[in-house]
Formats: sequence, C-alpha cells, structure tokens
Amino acid sequence: MLTRKSKYGLKALLVLAEEADRGPVLISELAARQRLPRKFLEAILLELKRAGLLHSKKGKGGGYVLGRRPTEITVGQVIRVLEGPLALTPCVSQTAYRKCDECLDEEGCGVRLAMKEVRDATAKILDNTTLAGLNAQVANSATTPESREFPSSRRAAASPADRRAKKNL
Repeated sequence: MLTRKSKYGLKALLVLAEEADRGPVLISELAARQRLPRKFLEAILLELKRAGLLHSKKGKGGGYVLGRRPTEITVGQVIRVLEGPLALTPCVSQTAYRKCDECLDEEGCGVRLAMKEVRDATAKILDNTTLAGLNAQVANSATTPESREFPSSRRAAASPADRRAKKNL
C-alpha cells in the first residue's frame, strides 16, 4: 500500500512539475493546493531535496523547484527515496537484497518467484511513469467525455495505473 508520505510527496512533486517554468513554490502554497499537512510536507520535501530530486531557494521569491526536468523524474525514483526498495520481500530486492533466513532453496522458492514477478511488474510501471507523463495523463483524463459526465468521482476512482490496467485486460 502506498503510504501517506509517498502520496503527499508525489502530489507535491506533481504541482512542482506543473510549475516547473514559473520558479520556486512555497511549502505553504503546495500544502494549501493539495490539502496536505504543512509540517509533514516539510519533512518529505527535505528528504526529496537530500536525494537531489528538489532544490530550494531561501528568502524572497524562494521555495522549492524540481532538481531535474519533470520528464526525468519517475514515480519509482520518488517512492524509492521515500520508502526504500519496491520489493515486497528482501530476497527479490535489487537495491537491498537479503537472503531469507528460512529459505533452503532460493531458486526453487515459489514465494520468491511470485514476489519477483510482482517487483518486476511494479518497477516497470513506476520507472516508466514520469511526473510530466502523469500530469499529461491527468490533463487528458480531465478532457475526456467520461470525466465530464462524472467529474470528481471519475478522477478519484481511476488512477492512471488503473486506466492502463483496464486497457490491458
């Protein structure tokens, strides 16, 4: 499950991606626009800054800006910074591998095989979804006939990943 920390971080980064050409955005504005708790958001943005995904400017005209172009920051990168590895078990992690203590035959372990498949599919989606691409999908979904029929419930119920999964069925 996506934690609030990652969700809030992604929401703030999506605003910063929209504002990429307009200069720094204050934490108070990010918090107000996305209805996020300011203190928690401050801590999240500091963590993203330490990882190089954000830069900050102090003083008048200050605030946060993306550390790279919105086309170069992926959802997978953000989640790894804020949560750690994407893998559900350490034996399939690419960045924090650890053999399971109880496992006798790692190559023949059915749990490991299933979790590796989950990790690979998750990483493929998250690592190929950029902030710019996600904002474009949101903008496109806001102009589809379905979104005009069900303006708020449609967007809240179906994330871009949900729409992609539905297309692949």
